[in-house]
Amino acid sequence: MTDFTPHEPSPVAEEAPAAEETPAAASSDSGSRAALGRLRTEVGKAVVGQDPIVTGLVIALLCRGHVLLEGVPGVAKTLLVRALAASLEVDTKRVQFTPDLMPGDVTGSLVYDARTAAFSFREGPLFTNLLLADEINRTPPKTQSALLEAMEERQVTVDGEGRPLPDPFLVIATQNPVEYEGTYPLPEAQLDRFMLKLPVPLPGREDEATVLRRHAAGFDPRDLAAAGVGPVASVAELESARREVAAVEISDDVVGYIVDVCRATREAPSVSLGVSPRGATALMQTSRAWAWMRGRTYVSPDDVKALAAWTLAHRMRIRAEAELEGVTATTVLTSVLSTVPVPR
Repeated sequence: MTDFTPHEPSPVAEEAPAAEETPAAASSDSGSRAALGRLRTEVGKAVVGQDPIVTGLVIALLCRGHVLLEGVPGVAKTLLVRALAASLEVDTKRVQFTPDLMPGDVTGSLVYDARTAAFSFREGPLFTNLLLADEINRTPPKTQSALLEAMEERQVTVDGEGRPLPDPFLVIATQNPVEYEGTYPLPEAQLDRFMLKLPVPLPGREDEATVLRRHAAGFDPRDLAAAGVGPVASVAELESARREVAAVEISDDVVGYIVDVCRATREAPSVSLGVSPRGATALMQTSRAWAWMRGRTYVSPDDVKALAAWTLAHRMRIRAEAELEGVTATTVLTSVLSTVPVPR
């Protein structure tokens, strides 16, 4: 098993340790877990050096959660989403969020048909399986909030009628961490709807050289089929995996540990807004998915530590005076995880 630090989940190992394998885990390995392993490998045909981010996206799929990708331009955020959709054979749409984008441009709207003298609903790009909300912080809060109901309730209400969204449904939003002119920071209520916030780093030297060699050999990121990226997992296998994740056991001691970690963020002196109960629930779900991906049928405190930063950091607000001293949500979580007693 590959080692990983508490705050940076590593790529999922292909095989679970034999000592931890149970009949349930073995079944998972031969079926849906193997399918999701192929999914990660298939995305790697198009995207180099972002294995942990692919793992995070798979965890989000397993938990029916949404993802906020944060990274500078050119680190393959859009390509990640397109490759994931192609590997799973689901529908995907991309919306470029701009200052003049209106809520109806995302959700859809009622359109008058002169032939029938009646209004009919025209679906917006939100009606898809994977929605890429590109540069979400470039549109005003009014349009950002158009996603809230869809992300939470999996439906869109227009003219008093709720219209269900397809399943699976996943919002993957991107934002640029270095350019803030002309942007609208996401409010806490919006951030809390994202199960995971994944920082997409610049690739290492060898990975970047591999990217260049692929392009020199004719790789076209706009033609994934030519790159050999195709469906390797089905929606049915994803549903099976979700059922197995839901069956992963979590003891009362580990539940208490998650609660204690989240409550400690609210009591930290440098934090003005700590993790909500929704965040605690999200950490339990992502920890379950991570344990399942590692081939186990139970959640350990190490699983909680591994997913804490991705699941909780974006839900915290640091006091201004603490930010001036260099305090970040990640440093607060590091302190919390080192002080909260770990169940034995």
